[in-house]
Amino acid sequence: MNTDEDWPRMNADVARIGETGPRDESRYPHWELSRRILGAAFEVHNELGPGFLEKVYEVAMLYELSQAGIRAKAQAEITVTYKGQVAGSYFADILVEDRVICEVKALQTLAPAHEAQLLHYLKATGIRLGLLLNFGAERVQFKRLVLSK
Repeated sequence: MNTDEDWPRMNADVARIGETGPRDESRYPHWELSRRILGAAFEVHNELGPGFLEKVYEVAMLYELSQAGIRAKAQAEITVTYKGQVAGSYFADILVEDRVICEVKALQTLAPAHEAQLLHYLKATGIRLGLLLNFGAERVQFKRLVLSK
């Protein structure tokens, strides 16, 4: 018999009629980890609401992730290479378990440029999954971006 713990909770990101159970890792990399990260984001937004600076949400996310036993670091330096040469570096808002880049925003609404920014980070690093988290709206907004192989 399956319990609620056997299956990931549904959310607007992946809800499909009749679709239950674990996700295909090739289409949904790090499914369980991303579900837990989004749970932390909802908890942060429920507690703080909109209106703070990005840094406040970043620190709150680190706290929630830590409480959930998830290893994460803020402003993680990620080196970008080009044809085997170091081309530069950038600092990910939050790098979770060296597998997921979380880009934190505190805006009224997300724009396509924010998605493009995160996709460039994924491409440059080879990390397959990025979560764009916006805490500035009345409800937390998120986009789950996957780098195709």
